[in-house]
Amino acid sequence: MSIVVKEVTKQYGSQRALDHVSFEIPKGQIVGFLGPNGAGKSTMMKIITSFIPPTSGVIEVNGLNIADNSMETRRVIGYLPEHNPLYLEMYVREYLSFIAGIYQLSNVKSKVEGMIERVGLGIEAHKKIGTLSKGYRQRIGLAQALIHDPQVLILDEPTSGLDPNQLMEIRGLIKEVGKEKTVMFSTHIMQEVEALCQRTIIINRGKLVQDGETQSLKQWGGQTVLHLELDQMVNENVLTQLPFVLKVNKLSDFQWEVVGKGDEDIRIKMADWAASSPYRILTMNVKEQRLEDVFKDLTSVQS
Repeated sequence: MSIVVKEVTKQYGSQRALDHVSFEIPKGQIVGFLGPNGAGKSTMMKIITSFIPPTSGVIEVNGLNIADNSMETRRVIGYLPEHNPLYLEMYVREYLSFIAGIYQLSNVKSKVEGMIERVGLGIEAHKKIGTLSKGYRQRIGLAQALIHDPQVLILDEPTSGLDPNQLMEIRGLIKEVGKEKTVMFSTHIMQEVEALCQRTIIINRGKLVQDGETQSLKQWGGQTVLHLELDQMVNENVLTQLPFVLKVNKLSDFQWEVVGKGDEDIRIKMADWAASSPYRILTMNVKEQRLEDVFKDLTSVQS
């Protein structure tokens, strides 16, 4: 495993930012790390990258305990924090050369030029960082996180401030990097997680509330939701009194959203009901939950 987190807790006085959180991330996996503001996402990332220590618990990166091997694990991690710290008076090439020097890289000039091209900084590379837009500053942050070719990449809100074109480019870069590295990143953009992440970890109030394949998480709650169109108007009570229906939502005179009880697929039962009733089903489709809906349900639960 590239990242192993075991029972990690972080206490700030009387406030518990993380509460016995555990998960493992293998090599070559892109994982979305989600949670509302204040859930503990940035705290966990700072602990993994050795910026702050946990109050208790164990973290391993590439098989090494970060408490005992801080310098070794830092060499294999690339980190872009939420608030991207840059030297605004430095030029882009100057800054990346400075970072390369910290990692004691050889062939600094070629590595800097290669990274500038990789993250799309070419047309701005001759400028001072302070003159650049937030989107280009984020690209510089990604470049400094990648320049030493780390095995593990920790990105805290990496696409913040990017325009739609830049967003697509950075998503493509993260996807490419994720083929050979472990990538863990936080974001508030659910479409980004659905597009990039094989797996999603969700925390709320410092506790892990869900961890699983991104597509599977859309089935969280185990309920079938049908979009139903009938050939005539029907009274709401007719549908709610069906033994396999939990609740309904009227969309129009002829269209309904029907939620089934439990995890049973209710399409066959709905078809059987229509066959023995005055109503006919014109269309019936299973409505896939959005990750945004699942996130809202999970993080609105009071801990």
